[in-house]
Amino acid sequence: MGKLVIECLDKKLKLKKLAEAVYTVLGQKSKLKAELVFVDKNGIFNLNKDTRGVESVTDVLSYPSMEGIRGQVLIPEEHLTELEGKYIFLGSIVLCEDRVKEQAEEIGHSEEDERDYLIIHGLMHLFGYDHMTEEDKREMREKEKAVLALLGRPDEQ
Repeated sequence: MGKLVIECLDKKLKLKKLAEAVYTVLGQKSKLKAELVFVDKNGIFNLNKDTRGVESVTDVLSYPSMEGIRGQVLIPEEHLTELEGKYIFLGSIVLCEDRVKEQAEEIGHSEEDERDYLIIHGLMHLFGYDHMTEEDKREMREKEKAVLALLGRPDEQ
């Protein structure tokens, strides 16, 4: 039986239910792994500038390890270069702690809710979803809303 593990070495976070909800909504069956890293405004600014050529502070950056996987059920045999033991490595998510706090206050919900939403959003990017077109944005938001619903969380985004 598979699962999604979110590794976060710099914080002790309870992310099992969030990972299970994403896994379920996306219909995954294999063992999957993603990395989660927290940085401050300077860290996210520098990453955004260095990796995307965008000189601004953002809330979340995603670095997928695979392309063209949107809507696919991942199978280890098809992703041998991304295997870490029995897990398929999806990529890395970088969250800006400062923006999590600011946005939670702006929206009027908890920092935990904002952090969890941004992790879900980042995971959707790792799974190949994007919001470059209105159609893509709608599809990605539907998946995010389904995950939030499974978690019993309001969709305040």
